[in-house]
Amino acid sequence: MNFSSKLIEEAVNEFSKLPGVGKRTALRFVLHLMKQDAAEVNKFGGAFIKLRNELRYCEKCHNVSDKPICEVCANPHRDASVICVVEDIRDVMAIENTQQYRGVYHVLGGIISPMDGIGPSDLNIETLVQKASAGEIKEVIMALSTTMEGDTTNFYIYKRLKESNVTVSTIARGISIGDELEYADEVTLGRSIVNRTLYENSLSFK
Repeated sequence: MNFSSKLIEEAVNEFSKLPGVGKRTALRFVLHLMKQDAAEVNKFGGAFIKLRNELRYCEKCHNVSDKPICEVCANPHRDASVICVVEDIRDVMAIENTQQYRGVYHVLGGIISPMDGIGPSDLNIETLVQKASAGEIKEVIMALSTTMEGDTTNFYIYKRLKESNVTVSTIARGISIGDELEYADEVTLGRSIVNRTLYENSLSFK
């Protein structure tokens, strides 16, 4: 793709670094921004700069937050003794949209994936184990995607929590094997949370 302007080329190259955005789509984005008022473009760019510089993570659950404690953890009407373990913020949003869950969350920040070089130490697992050991929680709901990596992470956490006096459950298999949690429809996901089962019962071996 040949460009008559180095500025356009650089902008297209930056947009094309985004997931799922090719050079042609990136060029459409750039041409659209070129037609906007300078104030609008500055506002657009400023939003991402502010996001990168000011965004933080909840000190309790590791969810993305504007404040030290996220809105879910700070809500006195949520049951802090029940923790739903998820991969990232997309899963928190998906479960919240069901309006079926009144506990809190624990965001791992990923799942165990040796192929991608991600091990247990790269995830927010130790803080979950510490909460369980301190007697702060009664139930941990494993709500990771039903993929090989998700199941591996589920089993690892289950083994780490086994010595704690905590019930470990998993969402019901209304979510198809191999499905990503964020793509499940709200009704199916909501029922999977409500009809969760003991994690131990989901194992093919004990």
